[in-house]
Amino acid sequence: MKLRFIVAIILFNFLFILPPQVKGWYPRLISESFVTGPLSVQIIGEDRSYILAPGDVLPDIARRFRVGYNSISRANPDVDPWDPGHWREILLPFRTILPAAAQPGITINLAEYRLYLIWNEGDKTRVRIYPVGIGQPGWATPEGLFEITMKIESPSWTSPPAFRANGQTPAIIPPGPDNPLGQHWLGLSAPGVGIHGTNKPHGIGRRVSHGCIRLYPADIEDLYRRVWEGIPVKITYQPIKVALDGKDLVVQAHPDFLGRIKTPLDKVVEVMNGLGWEGKIDRNALNKVIDEARGIPVTISEPF
Repeated sequence: MKLRFIVAIILFNFLFILPPQVKGWYPRLISESFVTGPLSVQIIGEDRSYILAPGDVLPDIARRFRVGYNSISRANPDVDPWDPGHWREILLPFRTILPAAAQPGITINLAEYRLYLIWNEGDKTRVRIYPVGIGQPGWATPEGLFEITMKIESPSWTSPPAFRANGQTPAIIPPGPDNPLGQHWLGLSAPGVGIHGTNKPHGIGRRVSHGCIRLYPADIEDLYRRVWEGIPVKITYQPIKVALDGKDLVVQAHPDFLGRIKTPLDKVVEVMNGLGWEGKIDRNALNKVIDEARGIPVTISEPF
């Protein structure tokens, strides 16, 4: 009987819960990747659920489903990352609001550890989302408007002089499994900064790099072949994003790890006014979204 139960759970995950082709970027479903309205109010993707199996830990699940570690851990705050239990349901956070002022090209929102690739396809606009690792404290990823200036496959890594001081880090690491750049390098117009792969995929969704933007190996391979030298790259920091879902006002809050937003309510009202929305905010719901900062889009408007 126990074996039948386990088999039933596995089949249920496979048939009904797991997103199709769970690898690489998302949304995996083409129908979920279309931008159906103005970029400034667009919500993309749909969340999925997953039932934990014995031996599962959140860092491995994040890598398996290509959501960053920070995203999956914040979305499931009551789950111990290293001892999550089993046969319980967790949330895979794929649904998200596009960053404000996102345009065709690449937009990276540091606050949510995501890279958005937006492009026009005929008379339609589509988006792909890739989780990223970003600069650690003291090695911040620069913000601003840049462009890709070079593309290199199988790059070598030249270590900064500070890394060589201990005599343990070689000046140049050739292509291969020990190369921290992975198999692809997209150099930016920001000096010394690029978008690249990694030989440490558990760092995706964390502040771990020395200023560069890291992607899962499968994701950088996909992104590399879709972009070109000269494509615009906007790097921004938006812990709070606001959008409209029909008549509902939706807020997505992430931890403000740089401490820039002193009055979150004022920030929401500022963006809300820019959208021309004239409904009424549920203050309790908004305060809960801000306090929890789970990175999940939540409706905070009162019913009309």
